[in-house]
Amino acid sequence: MNNLIFIVAAAVLSGLIFGRLAKLVKLPNVTGYLIAGLILGPSVLNIVPEAMVRDFAVVSEMALGFIAFTIGFNFKRSYFREVGAAPVIIAIAESFGAIILIIATMILLGFDPALAILLGAIAAATAPAETIMVVKQYDAKGPVTSMLLSVAAFDDAVALIAFGIAATIAKVMVSHAAITILSVLQPLYEVCVSLVLGAALAVLMKLLLRWFKKPRNRLSITVASIFFAVWLADLVNGSPLLACMALGGVLTNIFDDMDSISEVSDGFTPPLYILFFFMSGAGFDVAALGSVGLIGIVYILVRVAGKIAGAWFGAKITKSDRNIRRYLGPTLIPQAGVAIGLLMVAGAILPEYAKAMNVVILSATFLYSVTGPSIAKASLVRAGEIELAKKEEKKCVKAHPSLKK
Repeated sequence: MNNLIFIVAAAVLSGLIFGRLAKLVKLPNVTGYLIAGLILGPSVLNIVPEAMVRDFAVVSEMALGFIAFTIGFNFKRSYFREVGAAPVIIAIAESFGAIILIIATMILLGFDPALAILLGAIAAATAPAETIMVVKQYDAKGPVTSMLLSVAAFDDAVALIAFGIAATIAKVMVSHAAITILSVLQPLYEVCVSLVLGAALAVLMKLLLRWFKKPRNRLSITVASIFFAVWLADLVNGSPLLACMALGGVLTNIFDDMDSISEVSDGFTPPLYILFFFMSGAGFDVAALGSVGLIGIVYILVRVAGKIAGAWFGAKITKSDRNIRRYLGPTLIPQAGVAIGLLMVAGAILPEYAKAMNVVILSATFLYSVTGPSIAKASLVRAGEIELAKKEEKKCVKAHPSLKK
């Protein structure tokens, strides 16, 4: 127990310090959290041993639950009346841009088609956590930011369905069995049950929020609701991420005082997010980079190209803002939780390639996590959405000097 308490304290404090150091060299805080975990983790100083990293898996689920819940806030009916089906179309386009490009490239290079199909499907998944932290840190505002949050939310649903179909095809290729209706419907069940579960909990949460109005009580209700969503989704073989997104998405449309929920949530999550990203950095084995090979290089580079090209194409056909076409794709680079979960399933389907897939996805995850936030920040700066937020803040301070920090 004493070791656990020490690790938590060391992780939060070192993450905070490295976050500030990252800020000094104009990198997002989240990059500092990841680097702190890498340095204190098994690969470098081994202050946080590998077994301890595995023990913190529950922290990852908690943090991802809050991140997904926050993304759900962007599912307001008013927003979708304004932008229409654009986020869904762009999410499908950028996901399948990565899928198609990776499958085609790997097959052309002579890799096993079943392996190419599974890696292509895993490539669809995007981890919104790092990018969301950049948006929060710099208070980015504008069409690219709004579209990013919406696309990131739909992305996981698209990835789950795509992977379910890919897994079915790969199983048939390996075992020469027939495709069954149940195997095709499985990913659809996972998505639907998660959305229904999240919606039901949102209705219950609204009832509780009517009775309890003090901030500390609302924080307790928020934490309990998110954790219940994660637990129940696991229990019924759904997706905790989608359940929490649905919880936030439905709640924002049926509850009027969402500002209070956002405020109490923001007061609770900073140490949780530091722990999550710290442990993500600590969990990476630096030595794995040396064995990534051609397949890893292809995956890392081609996935980025596919995401950027797909996002551009989706934004083009939906006639979205010019800045969305130019800058949305690079913000979708990070990949983590969902991809690692899909990796476990893929390893069971193709056990002979399990080790290779592990190295590829985990190496890609780390590289995307370290570089992704900086690329996202650069894209939002070029889109004028980080500078726009700063200008708006300066105007408010000028008009109301009491707001000056």
